[in-house]
Amino acid sequence: MKRVHFISIGGSVMHSLAIELKRIGFTVTGSDDVIYEPSKSSLINNDLYPEKLGWYESKITDDLDFVILGMHAKIDNSELKLAKHKKIKIYSFPEFIFEYSKNKTRVVIAGSHGKTTISSMILHVLKDNSKIADYVLGAKIEGLSNSVSLSQKNEFIVIEGDEYLSSRINNVPKFHVYQPNIALISGISWDHINVFPTFNIYKNQFKIFIDKIVNGGVLIYNNKDLEILSLLNGNQNYIRKIPYTEHNFLIRDGRFFIETDEGLLPLKIFGKHNMENLSAAKQVCNLIGLTDDQFYNSITSFKGASNRLEIVETSSTRIVIKDFAHSPSKLKASIDAVKSNFKLDLLAVYELHTFSSFDEKFLNEYVGGFDLSDYPVIFIDKLNPKLKNIRFDEESLKKSFKNDRVVFKYDKDELYDYLLNFKEPNICLLLMSSGKFGGLDIGLIGKNFCRHVN
Repeated sequence: MKRVHFISIGGSVMHSLAIELKRIGFTVTGSDDVIYEPSKSSLINNDLYPEKLGWYESKITDDLDFVILGMHAKIDNSELKLAKHKKIKIYSFPEFIFEYSKNKTRVVIAGSHGKTTISSMILHVLKDNSKIADYVLGAKIEGLSNSVSLSQKNEFIVIEGDEYLSSRINNVPKFHVYQPNIALISGISWDHINVFPTFNIYKNQFKIFIDKIVNGGVLIYNNKDLEILSLLNGNQNYIRKIPYTEHNFLIRDGRFFIETDEGLLPLKIFGKHNMENLSAAKQVCNLIGLTDDQFYNSITSFKGASNRLEIVETSSTRIVIKDFAHSPSKLKASIDAVKSNFKLDLLAVYELHTFSSFDEKFLNEYVGGFDLSDYPVIFIDKLNPKLKNIRFDEESLKKSFKNDRVVFKYDKDELYDYLLNFKEPNICLLLMSSGKFGGLDIGLIGKNFCRHVN
């Protein structure tokens, strides 16, 4: 039985790993100075919530086999300093995952967008065909009790390859650590500007990722993404390269159908970008050993990843959809997906949630993002501590989006009233954010918006 201590156990993936290690027989302890929901409840339910919040050197005991260090902990963390002094092995999250999966076939799903959906599709199809794999996801998805699942017996592990940094003492992107046997890149568009201050620096992280694929491995890539193609131009790595594009599809009566040799198959998901995601997932499943027929028979029951273009509520004249959107490319893709699938006017609400979202260089990436929206709204939570020192004005933001129709809301109650007093009946409300809209109850908004037509 191994003993492990988590420094910063409250992180979204850190707490999931802690729960999983306890499940498979590790003795687990952890510390953090602040823990938010849903991590808090999950840790409490698994008897892993710290007795007291804060950092305590007494937790760094000599009998620890290793420590796992989260990104939230600072370099001068007292527990970290003592663990170093005692020469206890310290892993970052991705370092531990690599160590645990060294003898498995590592499938790493990377890209600026679509990672969670593609990973979810793969796991859905594998499970439906009784082929079980380990997995490491960036967020919990529907049908899975945890976002991390590890075993000694499974041959494959599916890893969502985040490009954010590993830890304070391992200052490299997570996906550089995994050394994939099978790698996938869905697309490259500038993100994490607080870490990668120029697009070229950000893009270069994917070049390094490709170089980390093991000799004889496979790279599956979006053949329509010019940035990926530029990285592959002249690449001489000893790997197979398999391109994909969006799967052939038709839209009939507001539903998406994919074209197969057996005819049209109806889907529960929609959007052109999801047809790309589906094609990517199919390539991975083929390499894992599933046939086209097995994939198609299973993907028809896939309902989508949680919070990814998830339909919250519908009525005869209105529909409410929520989506995890955190970048200019995701904003455009989400709006395009909804407009192509629903023949309704679109009320699109987008939350600018992080400090880096207001960086002038990054804002230029938003040009045209709201072009397909009939009623564009930007929500900026004035109580968001991440935006405490930010300065901006509405006119400069409108210029960044090149859209004079944008409406601004700064308070959750103000936004709630605005939505519920919206008069147009035949309309789709799309709520996009990587945050929480100031704590608004999206389910309640959905119910009231769909039944309240002036």
